[in-house]
Amino acid sequence: MVLGVEHTAIASPDPQRLARWYVEQLGFVINYDSGRTVFVKAPDGSMLEIITSEGERAAQGMKNPGLRHLALAVDDFDTTYSRLRSSGVSFAGEPVDNKGVKLVFFTDPDGNYLHLIQREVPLP
Repeated sequence: MVLGVEHTAIASPDPQRLARWYVEQLGFVINYDSGRTVFVKAPDGSMLEIITSEGERAAQGMKNPGLRHLALAVDDFDTTYSRLRSSGVSFAGEPVDNKGVKLVFFTDPDGNYLHLIQREVPLP
């Protein structure tokens, strides 16, 4: 039986730098580091594996085929958004509040799309 998603991998030209960004900006912790591969863990236990990339990056757009973004659940949207904005994080627009779902898209230093999300009522 499949229990869930254990981690998602992101290829980066500099895994150490990208892992530090997730630690410093988003509160993840490094829980494994081989030098070429770094695992970072969020407070809820979800993990990202940051591996050393090879080759050129394919064109990225919000609707191109493949993984498009990682949604990061937050318990205080406004505070988290303000903190990230004041630390220089690049946002792809203004926050949206749609029927009790607050969200905003942004990128990490490698250009991967992320978004903050806070739902008044969780999905079933």
